[in-house]
Amino acid sequence: MKPYFQNDLVTLYHGDCLEITEWLEADVLVTDPPYGIDWSPNKGGYKGKGSQIRLPKIIANDSTTDVRDAVLELWGSQPAIVFGSWRMPRPKLTKHRLIWHKQGQAPGPANSPFMTQDEEIYIWGEGFLSTSPPMRSVITTKEARSVEVAKIGHPTPKPVGLMETLVSRCPDGVIADPFAGSGSTLIAARNLGRKVIGVEMEEKYCELIANRLSQEAFDFGGI
Repeated sequence: MKPYFQNDLVTLYHGDCLEITEWLEADVLVTDPPYGIDWSPNKGGYKGKGSQIRLPKIIANDSTTDVRDAVLELWGSQPAIVFGSWRMPRPKLTKHRLIWHKQGQAPGPANSPFMTQDEEIYIWGEGFLSTSPPMRSVITTKEARSVEVAKIGHPTPKPVGLMETLVSRCPDGVIADPFAGSGSTLIAARNLGRKVIGVEMEEKYCELIANRLSQEAFDFGGI
């Protein structure tokens, strides 16, 4: 299978990660899969004010966790960092849970009693970096989420700085992201000098990732 994009550190494929399986040759999984919340711009999404992009009405395969679970079954018990939601069952091998606190999220709808301002991050496998003191389980980012959507051109981009924090804790070896999305995992791995293999189903997002990776300056997203 010919890569859509490739350089010394990054290999990106366009297609279905259940059919393009080169990512299974990697050592550590770091990914934000569709995890069954049936995302839409009007259900906790960002409209991306000021942007000319058209957000999708749905995210592919996000009505259930079936595709996520099929991919994780292929991956097995090797080291993994996987985003998710408390609304859906956690992956069965989960050993630890982190919280991504989105401090820069918009205020949300009026006259609602509560609003979710976080995502869960599930971890399993061995070999992650240990430090004293350990990294705390809540990671806060302060970027304006709607601005990021408009700037990047993807409905759910993860901050590069957040992904760098996660990748920096990973065991040695090649990183895999079979749901590459906006490319944040690939950019973070590249910035840290790690080899990474990504797969993305939507060609427009492959183009987006390739453009971001082709920037001369490294794309640092602060926490």
